[in-house]
Amino acid sequence: MTIKSLETILKENSYPGRGIVAGRSEDGRYAVAAYFIMGRSENSRNRVFTPEGEGIKTEAFDISRLKDPSLIIYSPVRVMGSSTIVTNGDQTDTVRELMGKGKTFEEALREREFEPDAPNYTPRISCIINVEDGRHSFAMSILKRDEGEEGRCIRNTFSYEGCRPGEGRFIHTYMGDGNPLPSYEGEPERVDIAGGMDEFTETVWNSLNEDNKVSLFVRYTDIETGEYRTRIVNKNVKSEE
Repeated sequence: MTIKSLETILKENSYPGRGIVAGRSEDGRYAVAAYFIMGRSENSRNRVFTPEGEGIKTEAFDISRLKDPSLIIYSPVRVMGSSTIVTNGDQTDTVRELMGKGKTFEEALREREFEPDAPNYTPRISCIINVEDGRHSFAMSILKRDEGEEGRCIRNTFSYEGCRPGEGRFIHTYMGDGNPLPSYEGEPERVDIAGGMDEFTETVWNSLNEDNKVSLFVRYTDIETGEYRTRIVNKNVKSEE
């Protein structure tokens, strides 16, 4: 698979929806994780990422404008031991709970399926990043509706025994804008991860469609020590008094 420019992919797609990137920093030192959300409706755009323990959660920016919270308020990032779980819904908690009971990442996700938001049936995308004893690996999953077969769920899992420095994999919910929104197709794209943490964060954020982007989470975890640094960027920012 040819490596692609993450910046170009994002700039050429006005609405990838929600996206997860997992890979390795250009200097080879860090495991990289990124998660972004976008929105077309007022309800989806009325959100921010906020820290929650070692992870993050989504919250309403203006609580008075919040309508249905069921599919937009959740904890996208959770940490379990040496693993970081990143998803686009409350399946984060399903994965953490069932893996804590001895299930695998893939087994845990068999308990879930695509979102019930007809006619889009948004795929559930998930990732688990493992950093332990100087080793780095990750897996990505997508649960999506079988086109033309309402009620059937396609379940794909992709496992990676690490990757080269400066490379990663990218999976997102939609192929682009539309009505209904077209679900993601194929295996995760092989993309570049250029520069340090600040440069990578700026590249991703500035490449997302200005009208539709909402929030971005980026984490760099030292593969040798397990220590991490996090960046959160929100389009909705409260003005200072």
